[in-house]
Amino acid sequence: MQTCTWAPTVFQGNQVVNKNASPAALPAAEDLQRVTVNLVQRYESLGISHLLIAQRWWGDGNEIEASSLDCLAMTALFAGATRDMQLITAIHPGFFQPAAIAKWGATLQQLTGGRWAINVTSGWNMREFDMYGVDKLTHDERYRRSMEFIQVLRGCWQQQPFSYDGHYYHCDALELAPRPQFPLQVFQGGQSDAAINMAAAHSDWMFLNGGSLERLGGVISRVREACRRSGRTVRFAMYAAPLCRDTDDAAWEEIEHRLAKVDQVLLNKRQHRLREGAEGMWDEDDPLSALDSNEGYAARLIGSAGSILQRIRAYRELGVEMLHLDLQDSRFNQQVLPELHTL
Repeated sequence: MQTCTWAPTVFQGNQVVNKNASPAALPAAEDLQRVTVNLVQRYESLGISHLLIAQRWWGDGNEIEASSLDCLAMTALFAGATRDMQLITAIHPGFFQPAAIAKWGATLQQLTGGRWAINVTSGWNMREFDMYGVDKLTHDERYRRSMEFIQVLRGCWQQQPFSYDGHYYHCDALELAPRPQFPLQVFQGGQSDAAINMAAAHSDWMFLNGGSLERLGGVISRVREACRRSGRTVRFAMYAAPLCRDTDDAAWEEIEHRLAKVDQVLLNKRQHRLREGAEGMWDEDDPLSALDSNEGYAARLIGSAGSILQRIRAYRELGVEMLHLDLQDSRFNQQVLPELHTL
């Protein structure tokens, strides 16, 4: 089982939707590099195999996660501070030109010995698109734009020179120099029909929100059916926010306490924002989906170390090959995380 976690680029936004919680503050400028690099190096020392650097250019830290530090700048910083960790930069098509990202990514590949990959994120934060003057398109059109984005990336990687005349992107006899020396790995999110079709045609990995075995099994089955038609293979990573305690009862008692603190008005506002731009991502019928915006607790890695490992094995049997983890639970980091390489 491979592992991933968020890069420390967002410092506001409540994991538990709770009107009484206090968001963390952005470190002072003189401390920013030290704080972020130290955290990433600690993740690497824990054996985390992948680091996901988010692109969140606007958020209020309340109804939606707060703005992040820039994804390109922070990827470059972490590239120089790590030795083995794979770096995945989230990129929103529309905010960037794919040929320019191909150039930037090829340079990162050279500097890191092939440790860079991209997470092509079609986007759902409608206000963010408007703020930056980016055409947000309809839901399915955003995925068509993302597919062209990936086609240009792969074309730049594989052909010399490369020309492309699409609906959203164009390039003319592009010569990428220096040439990439390592294969390009493409990640994506989403669980809608448009997302699944894009994955089956173009991507290598899908990031899935946390959810029950039954729900994720259904998504994975749909992707595999699409892959049978395309002749490709897609691998799966699942987001999870673990809670490890001495006993299952103690862990679930804590979860119930957190659920009791949910601010329903604020939760409704957050869900409204998510529904504005996303389809099929959040299970509003699952109470644990309320505890964080990526449904990490809905994966139910909750209980004793033994119970959590048993549940992870069940996800592994479904086809989940990477856990994208919230690493705030120290007991999980100590008792469960070291065992994942055996699964």
